[in-house]
Order: sequence, then C-alpha cells, then structure tokens
Amino acid sequence: MNPSSPLPNLPRSPLLAAAALLGWFALALQLWLSIRMTTADGRSVISAVWIYLGFFTVLTNLLVATALSADALGMDDRLGRFFRRPGVTTAIAANIAVVMLTYNTLLRQLWQPQGWNLVADLLLHDVMPAVFLLFWWFAVPKDTLRLRQLGGWLLYPLGYLLYALIRGAVTRWYPYPFLDVNTLGYPSVWLNAAGVALVFIVMALLLLGLAHLQRRGSKRPSIAR
Repeated sequence: MNPSSPLPNLPRSPLLAAAALLGWFALALQLWLSIRMTTADGRSVISAVWIYLGFFTVLTNLLVATALSADALGMDDRLGRFFRRPGVTTAIAANIAVVMLTYNTLLRQLWQPQGWNLVADLLLHDVMPAVFLLFWWFAVPKDTLRLRQLGGWLLYPLGYLLYALIRGAVTRWYPYPFLDVNTLGYPSVWLNAAGVALVFIVMALLLLGLAHLQRRGSKRPSIAR
C-alpha cells in the first residue's frame, strides 16, 4: 500500500465526512455535559460556555473538526483553503497529538469519568487525535512541509498559553493543574509551560521526520514483477 494514498477500499469523502461528524458530535456532547454540570451548580449557560472554551482540548478539537470538514466538503473559500493547507493541517496534527499525550500522562488519573462523560473523554482525548493523525498520514500532501514552518506552528499553543493565563488572572480559574498560578505561582507555571512547548516541538519534528520518510518512499521507483 502506498502510504501517500487515501485509506484502501474506502471512498475518501464519506470517510472524512464520518470523521468530521464524529468530531462535531464529541464537541457537542462535551458542551452539553458542561452546561448540565455548570447549571447544576447554580451558574448560567453563558458561564458553562465560557468554561468550555477555556480548555486547549476543546479548542484544538474544534480545529480538528473544522479541518476534517473542510477536506470532506472540498471547501474552496478562504477559510476552507486555509484549513486544507498541509502546513496548517500538520500544525493541528501536532497540537492534537500533544493533547493526547499530555492528557494520558498527566491528567487522566485525576478523575474517573463515567457514562457520557467517559464517552466524551475518550472521543476528545483518544479517538479524535488518532483519527486526525491517520488522516494526516494518509490524506495530507507532504511536499511543501519544511522545518522553517515550525516557528509559525508554535503561535497557536503559545497564544493559548497567554489566553489561559490572562483568563486566569481575571477570573482566578485555570483549566489545567499545571497552569494553576493560584497554587503553583508563576515561576512553576512558566516552567511547566516550557515543558509542554518542548513536547510540542518534539512532536512537530517527529511529524516532519515522518513526512520526509513518506516523501522518500513515494519517490522510490517501483520494481516490475
């Protein structure tokens, strides 16, 4: 099987459409759960949405679902072309891989979700990252990917860090324990953030390396039999 081709025996558009729908379902499910939990505490729906949009997992899954939708629908407007660019797709792939890795190594043991909470948890942190990484490997062209793009890819996670810290400074609420300035203080939080940034850089370099190997493999002449 040529790894640069779509998945075998499955039409590309229906497969991507199913993946995109799964991503949107996971996000809608998590929003519903967040609203239910927040309103049960006597807070408003607006508060629930505000908290929901504070998580890197949610924001990155929104990018994942949008990118899958853009490709599945063949969107050719400005937004669609942006999300279908290989560099943008690779940046999203690196970020969703960091979501999966960080959650499973640092955060999963902090709670034991049940029922629909477990479904949303698995979809957002395990299933959709795996689905998007498979999409990246099989369906995203790699010819234009270069190391110099790495600096641009860092803008999103660094922007999220500033967003989370500014939100926290105003509301005193932080989405993740390793960003909790109230408990850890800024020196420890900056150190933790540097560690996560390093993980992102390593993941991005790994994807670039895999892209290079895929390009080399696709250029090898086939042997006649």
